[in-house]
Amino acid sequence: MRFSVILAAAGAGLRLGGNTPKQWLDLAGRPVARWSLETFLNCGAEEVLVVVNPDGRDESDQAFSSLSGWRSIVGGATRSDSVRRGVDALTKPVEAILIHDAARPLVSHRHIANLLAALSDAEGAVPALPLTDTIKRAQNGVVTETVSRENLFRVQTPQAFRADALRAALADPGRDATDEAALVEADGGRVILVTGDPMLMKLTFPEDFPMAERLIASSRHVRVGHGFDAHRWGPGESVWLCGVEIAHAQTLIGHSDADAGLHALTDAILGAAGLGDIGDHFPPTDPKWKGAASDIFLRHAVQLVHEQRGEILNVDVTLICEAPKIKPHREAMRVRLSEILSIGIDRVSVKATTTEGMGFTGRGEGLAAQATATILCANSETGSVT
Repeated sequence: MRFSVILAAAGAGLRLGGNTPKQWLDLAGRPVARWSLETFLNCGAEEVLVVVNPDGRDESDQAFSSLSGWRSIVGGATRSDSVRRGVDALTKPVEAILIHDAARPLVSHRHIANLLAALSDAEGAVPALPLTDTIKRAQNGVVTETVSRENLFRVQTPQAFRADALRAALADPGRDATDEAALVEADGGRVILVTGDPMLMKLTFPEDFPMAERLIASSRHVRVGHGFDAHRWGPGESVWLCGVEIAHAQTLIGHSDADAGLHALTDAILGAAGLGDIGDHFPPTDPKWKGAASDIFLRHAVQLVHEQRGEILNVDVTLICEAPKIKPHREAMRVRLSEILSIGIDRVSVKATTTEGMGFTGRGEGLAAQATATILCANSETGSVT
């Protein structure tokens, strides 16, 4: 089912305190709202409209840098106004529209797939958890009534709707509600509940952040990948290694810039993420990559890891050659890799060794590189749902 998404990110987050709205705060290494956006994009959303407050466009541009397939609009005075503006701004024909709070960062492929499947016989579907605690009504801190929790649920997002039903429910600009399901219900639409998930918690108070980080940590596991690359020497005046150009009497021959260090590291990261190898993503038969800078390949691998909610923990590259001497350039290589990978330099290692005159590297016929990468990956719940 083709779907688009309205990501509601216009809230001020006043209950959290501080000057920065909670959707732009850091959560386990990335802005809160980016967690959701990456998931929706990775699951095949046709469009994602991010609704921000008038001061939020710079923050969204920074939080979502390097991501494509989204755009922002300024929201209205109320939630319903903001969602209405977002829906009106959608341009692609879709069967379903999902509305999601940016302050709920841990949405997954499974949640999205379940909601879309539920729309087969309903106008709307919402994730919900039954109330399990005793419910009290109070005034000025004094209990006035104990309320039955039977048939009561707490509703989460994302909420999914058939596009025509949602547009009809939002047609009257004077209607407002705390969630879009209430508007569809008022129009006589059938809204059904799907099983909610504690992982869909909403970040509201300061203590919610460490809880969310613990949930993220519990849903991740460590993977290690290995990469190897080799190129032969040919006529030239310099060589690229680990993103640094070194003056040399020869150059490495290859379809791209033949940076064996970056190629090996790219393969290591792709391998750790289970995403094939560099040739799968950048075929050497494609003239587009003739002479290309290899940092393009490495950045692509990093982006794929981030789209899977992964994090690069550390990398280690070993260059195998008789010449050029690597030690004078090693720190520059570490700095360059740190920049490309967006990780601290303390998590980047570059080493060099020789083969004592043995083999093709020892005879000066070529240079080789090997690399390992350790990444932290989310449990596999991502992928297209269209």
